[in-house]
Amino acid sequence: MKTYMAKPAELKKNWYVVDAEGMPLGRLASQVASILRGKNKPEYTPHIDTGDYVIVINCEKVVLTGKKVEKKFYKRYTGYPGGLKEVRYDKLMQTKPEFVVHKAVKGMLPKNSLGRKMIKKLFTYRGSEHNQQAQQPAPLSFKY
Repeated sequence: MKTYMAKPAELKKNWYVVDAEGMPLGRLASQVASILRGKNKPEYTPHIDTGDYVIVINCEKVVLTGKKVEKKFYKRYTGYPGGLKEVRYDKLMQTKPEFVVHKAVKGMLPKNSLGRKMIKKLFTYRGSEHNQQAQQPAPLSFKY
């Protein structure tokens, strides 16, 4: 019996739009990452980018459970001594909520060149409007 290997030329990429209103951030990110990887398709192949394009709207209405809004920090390091920068998630959700969703999904993708290719298929928007109407994305809803 031969194992099926997907070929990039034979794959059809679909477009999906996900409404993040009221969804917990981690559950949304894991399900979006699964679609970006292509694990929802029968022709999934681990070393080929078989995933679809995903548009996430209403990123500002995503929910963090528990006290994570006050206690969770986004940290980055500038490269200089004493250059650790920290921003609480409640301030980050007010200024850049699409970055919060983008970072959560990126953390659930592979940490290699294939993962960098997959994250380019994610589009996040603050409101309910997006710029990909020409691709005719299908609405997608998750059970959480």
